[in-house]
Amino acid sequence: MSESALTRLEEKEVQAHQGGGPERVKRQHDRGKMTARERLEILFDPGTFFELDAFRAHRATGFGLERKRPLGDGVVTGWGEVEGRLTYAFAQDFTVLGGSVGEAHGAKICKLFDLALESGAPLVGLNDSGGARIQEGVDALAAYGEIFYRNVLASGVIPQISVIMGPCAGGAVYSPAITDFTLMVDGTARMFITGPDVVRAVTHEEVTAEELGGAGVHHTRSGVAHFTAADDAAALALVRRLLSYLPANNAEDPPYRPPVDSPGRADETLDRLVPDDPAQGYDMREVVRRIVDDGEFLEIQEGFAPNLIVGLARLSGHVVGVVAQQPMVLAGVLDIDGAEKGARFIRFCDCFNIPLVTFTDTPGFLPGVAQEHGGIIRHGAKMIYAYAEATVPKLSVITRKAYGGAYIVMSSKHLRGDVCLAWPGAEIAVMGPEGAVNVVFRKELAAAEDPEKERRRLVKAYREEFANPYVAAARGYLDGIIRPSQTRAVLSRSLEALRGKRVRRPPRKHGNIPL
Repeated sequence: MSESALTRLEEKEVQAHQGGGPERVKRQHDRGKMTARERLEILFDPGTFFELDAFRAHRATGFGLERKRPLGDGVVTGWGEVEGRLTYAFAQDFTVLGGSVGEAHGAKICKLFDLALESGAPLVGLNDSGGARIQEGVDALAAYGEIFYRNVLASGVIPQISVIMGPCAGGAVYSPAITDFTLMVDGTARMFITGPDVVRAVTHEEVTAEELGGAGVHHTRSGVAHFTAADDAAALALVRRLLSYLPANNAEDPPYRPPVDSPGRADETLDRLVPDDPAQGYDMREVVRRIVDDGEFLEIQEGFAPNLIVGLARLSGHVVGVVAQQPMVLAGVLDIDGAEKGARFIRFCDCFNIPLVTFTDTPGFLPGVAQEHGGIIRHGAKMIYAYAEATVPKLSVITRKAYGGAYIVMSSKHLRGDVCLAWPGAEIAVMGPEGAVNVVFRKELAAAEDPEKERRRLVKAYREEFANPYVAAARGYLDGIIRPSQTRAVLSRSLEALRGKRVRRPPRKHGNIPL
């Protein structure tokens, strides 16, 4: 090969790697943001990244675009390894044409999707873009449409993770919304359909970009962001941690990690953790951490619907998805946001062969006009649908309360929970003792000399006779009543017994979940 050919290649490589030039790179750094290539260096194991389409350029003309044909067209795509496992990723380069999406930009991402699907490997998108490239008109819109289509094709086949590290507006937000997990960087990430200026013009509402679509808003109010991170480096470290729990695709099991923590370990603290007073709260996160391997628990959507906890952990080295009420928030009731949060997580776990472990302590569904008018019936049905549809191993433990429809919803035997357990102090009934006594013994209470004293007596009798777990166990609705300290050991053995679980369902195209 001639020396000139090699020299030309080197020149092109330098041109492709310099992004938008030193001045724009400096501006990116001044905003507290890394460049696309710097981000990929952190995401992948050192020296493993292989770049695709580094020399691709747009072919648009008009609006001066014919004079600007930067190599790579504002996005870096390729594959590498994360902890030794194949992973595909793209990183939009805001220093090149604002990271805007045009025909060539979109084609690069679509090619990456096709390869990831064929290879059966996760895909990570690092989003930092000004949106559709206006100068390319309908070609830019077509590029987004092709990306959305591949998001849908890949859903439930390979894990998809979106990291928002800069602006993400208009139609661009829908690709991350389809993916399995969305991470946002505090202070720099923005997600909204229309920006503050449009909102002001149309609705006359005054709002900043951060208030409208910042990481905090989407993590705590809208539920769009599953995680937030302080900066780019922290976000990418979180992606690596998340990937360590996920299988490469839906035909594989999640990565097994030989446990250092003994599967049969007992924890006497659990025997005393739940208060005697049924109205007193306790931290369900502590219950979860004392049961899973090494106390490691990756909570998902921590800031949204905090009355329900979901996340990933390991039990005897095997990845499990945890769903649990949080008695410290709204007494652990199920509400609209909690049901939606739970249903989506349950379905994700079922897609990727992750067994479910459920910890139940709930007085029921949240009452109120706002909940009823907001569609609690429809949203609560999503949780029922998700648990009933799931075919992965399903283990559940009732730690204290399980009343009414919420008892059924939380992976009960009736929704084909495989192993359903309870702690000795659990209360299982159609409704709480106080409400039940007021309904069943209304006339007796009205005729009593001391109604309050009689109510306390009846509540105690109801709790002892009807609301204890032995009634459900006698019907076979519970597989066992166990000491809290033995929970880890029992769940570990149950999970091992269910490792080869197979379920056959009637053939159908797909069900119709109540969206």
